Amino acid sequence: MIHEIIRKKLVERKRIAVGLYRFDETCEKRIKKAKELAKDFADVVIIDEGEETEKTLIDLLKKGEVDAAIRGTARASKILEILRRDFTTYRIALLETANGKLFLLAPVGVDEGKSVKEKLIMIEEAKKISKKLGLDGTVAILAGGRYGDIGRSDTVDISLAIAELTAKLADAKNYEIKLEEAVREDIVIAPDGISGNLIFRSLCYLGNGREYGAVYTNLPFKLVDTSRSQSPEGYARAIALASVI
Repeated sequence: MIHEIIRKKLVERKRIAVGLYRFDETCEKRIKKAKELAKDFADVVIIDEGEETEKTLIDLLKKGEVDAAIRGTARASKILEILRRDFTTYRIALLETANGKLFLLAPVGVDEGKSVKEKLIMIEEAKKISKKLGLDGTVAILAGGRYGDIGRSDTVDISLAIAELTAKLADAKNYEIKLEEAVREDIVIAPDGISGNLIFRSLCYLGNGREYGAVYTNLPFKLVDTSRSQSPEGYARAIALASVI
């Protein structure tokens, strides 16, 4: 269930808060199952406060009453609303391919990673996470097409230009649209947050990959985002990620 690289770093038991907001009848069951799956490596506290769930989750982090937290089924829009009052934060996802390769992916927030500047910030934050996980931190940049596609679409042309500039400034490699090759590296930067989110969903919900959640960056506490569609096993992996970062 949990990649050996992550499991080896679960050496210190942590207190992890998990948000529970009921948007359907499966939420409580999935979160409680995740708590059971994580019992061997974390002390999980479920935050079930209705409309105040997100605020309570972040208040616990600010007060230092938990070591880290994962969103669980809490509302992402509400968490971002609270966080963005005080912080500029981005999300960087940890994913595992079907053949067991771990890599960090950003942007995954649909409104993130629009500019070269944001992409460069994400790369630096991803390198910090990569180091904590024991990865090398090599970087792949993706675009919306191949060099041979230049002239077919203004959107593709701009995407390729942005990818090339980002790669040069970050000392990274531009893999154009070739995601299947880009995942050889430890960090993959998607053209934008929408495509990043689609990569995550395609890999994990259609392609037998695994999700570990997405780390919120540039915060004075440790918080991991999760999809509200995740399985109990997915939430347990997010609890593991929160424990090791």
